[in-house]
Amino acid sequence: MAKTDPLPLTKLELQIMQVIWRDGAGTVAAVQDSLDQPLAYTTVQTMLNILHRKGKLKRELRGRAFVYKPTVTHAKASVQAARDLIDRMFGGSSEELVMSLIKSRQLDPDKIAELTRCLEEEEGSR
Repeated sequence: MAKTDPLPLTKLELQIMQVIWRDGAGTVAAVQDSLDQPLAYTTVQTMLNILHRKGKLKRELRGRAFVYKPTVTHAKASVQAARDLIDRMFGGSSEELVMSLIKSRQLDPDKIAELTRCLEEEEGSR
């Protein structure tokens, strides 16, 4: 079995993984039907095989078709993607990421207060 790749998912890989996470499992045809954008069967098959090689999916032969299931949760993939973004764009500094969000007005004082309450609740439950 392939080792899980710590690198973040590409845009297309993420779209395919979102179908698998939502449905729990899927064949090439099922994933193809569930995608928002039309892709050729062979493209979906290639992407599923790449994700399998990367260790993001496992597969089981059922009849004449493989059924693909996730080996990594959405939560774990989100953490990996966030860590990669922070490392590459902000030199490993999550504070720099937050400051960037504040400077670009994507975080305002109300949202910061809400996040602070969530953080305090999370810390209190530990």
